[in-house]
Amino acid sequence: MSDEQVVEHLYNIARNWITQDPNRTTRKHVENLIETDNIIELGRLFPFRPPIRIGFGTAGLRATMKPGPCGMNDLVVIQSTQGLAKYCLQHNLGLGGNKGFRAVVGYDHRANEEYGLTSRNFAVLTKLVLEKAGIETTLLHGYVPTPLVAFSVKSTPECIVGVMVTASHNPKTDNGYKVYWSDGVQIRPPNDKHIANCILENLVPWIDYGAKLRSLNERKPDSDQLSDREDTVRLSKLYFQSLSNIGGLVTNQYEQARKKLSIDDLDVLPKFAYTAMHGVGHPFAIKCFQHFHLPPFYSTPSQQNPDPQFPTVIFPNPEEKGALNESMEYAETMGLDLVLANDPDADRLAVAEKDRISGTWTVFTGDQTAVLLGHWMWEQFGKHSSRPVAMCASTVSSKMLAAIARAEGFRFDDTLTGFKYISSHSEYLRSEAGGNHLVLFGYEEAIGYCCGDIVNDKDGISALGVFAELCVWVYSQKRMNMVQYLQSLCDIYGEFVTNNGYYYCHDPTVVFQIMAKLRNGGKYLSKVGLYTIQSIRDLGAYPYDSTTLDHKPTLPTSKTSPMITLTFTNGCITQIRASGTEPKLKYYIELPGKPGVSKKLVQEELDIMSDVLLEELLEPTKHGLVKVKP
Repeated sequence: MSDEQVVEHLYNIARNWITQDPNRTTRKHVENLIETDNIIELGRLFPFRPPIRIGFGTAGLRATMKPGPCGMNDLVVIQSTQGLAKYCLQHNLGLGGNKGFRAVVGYDHRANEEYGLTSRNFAVLTKLVLEKAGIETTLLHGYVPTPLVAFSVKSTPECIVGVMVTASHNPKTDNGYKVYWSDGVQIRPPNDKHIANCILENLVPWIDYGAKLRSLNERKPDSDQLSDREDTVRLSKLYFQSLSNIGGLVTNQYEQARKKLSIDDLDVLPKFAYTAMHGVGHPFAIKCFQHFHLPPFYSTPSQQNPDPQFPTVIFPNPEEKGALNESMEYAETMGLDLVLANDPDADRLAVAEKDRISGTWTVFTGDQTAVLLGHWMWEQFGKHSSRPVAMCASTVSSKMLAAIARAEGFRFDDTLTGFKYISSHSEYLRSEAGGNHLVLFGYEEAIGYCCGDIVNDKDGISALGVFAELCVWVYSQKRMNMVQYLQSLCDIYGEFVTNNGYYYCHDPTVVFQIMAKLRNGGKYLSKVGLYTIQSIRDLGAYPYDSTTLDHKPTLPTSKTSPMITLTFTNGCITQIRASGTEPKLKYYIELPGKPGVSKKLVQEELDIMSDVLLEELLEPTKHGLVKVKP
């Protein structure tokens, strides 16, 4: 194809987009680019070479809000929902056509004023498309946390699918479209591929959704009339009731402490600062504390209300270095002990604690918080259970909870990274085929936790209440802070020291070069430097597991997101994988220490070993990898 033909093809694609786009602002933007012959910008929005449109994976869509098939915009949402609706119809026919049809849709506060793109408009269009397909749809009223959508799908028997419009903790320029299947778990193979195919078969809008939306807005000037207020109140109430019902998560630690402590000793109780990180969590966090019978927290004022600009943070991700600084400074001024932080869509939880004597702050890693939560769930709900108890975590998470499971006698399983795998495996363990286990806890090291079985996804709201109750118990009954209590668990079960991080890798081929080197044509490495490898697991294009009889991995594999795990004879586990959503090559290195061995000694050994492993396995300089400073 000649250059002239390429340009003409580009113009034709852009003009076709204009005829279908219901958003006047994005449509006008593309029209202006055509009128001014801005071929460079048109080429960015409508790429000629793959990927030519946004991919449907990792539970749905996520991209920058912008016009064109590679961005999050009104037309992409319409096309994606048409494909989703078609697959739901096909799936229902496959079940005999007797399953009731209902969907639940929620949204956060994200917006791009320049293009007139908002989460709310995406959600409304999702409802219109689903109902056009004959699927009755509940559009939750107002901004809601992601866990409420997951809960609503699971707790509504006739619900076949759920959609949450959010980009979670991504940069402010992004938005996303997260899909839950009828079990309340994020979609996973093979449904994701089938939906992706249906989307490509339904790219032409079935009706003029822009005209439909304008007509509805004219008849109902109050835009909130398009949402379902009563259903939202009912589902929200049901969610919080589930926390405190029999079999729920509430243990009334604050009320018990108040009864046991004298007036002079009440100061031992912890005081909490909370931040919603400019997201939707604040009103739901208030209700959470109320249902856990906890005293009110102190909300960080500058981050309390939803703000799509996220003005006080560079990235609205509580994991990022410095993200909790605003709340920690507020806690300092108010004389508070702990910061509890949700990410913007409130499905994650971060924790920081100030030592009352030294005044130093500790920001807990996801693994550390998970050990505290998992051990608490075992002590409170698992220890005396008549059913076998199980917990699970992503394979790149710490193995300390697995060590606790071995010592205490409950089951602990690894899964692939991502809560769609953690929750689906939890559902299997709860089933008769899986052993009818009481699955108390699941987590991923990226500060995502699922306490109990109320939600089949990570839930920062319920984890907020559980962790706050644990803090009350530790401060009042153990007379420790959380750092000290975590150390007491390490004294019992051993120190587990980690070195997790990532390199920026903008060339996708580099990842496969590194994986190919580690694979070595099937003749895997036996040593790295002076360190002897005990076992190898390869979950990439050439699946292999040296620990199984047939050398086939028990976990699912992926050609596009390879991961290799090396276990060394000294107990060190090193895992290397490509990020599924970002240009990153991630590494997870953990060294366990025996009970009684100090953290300092384990850390020193890990530091030396990490330097050798990263240099020899990844060869950062040779491959142009850019390491992110901790």
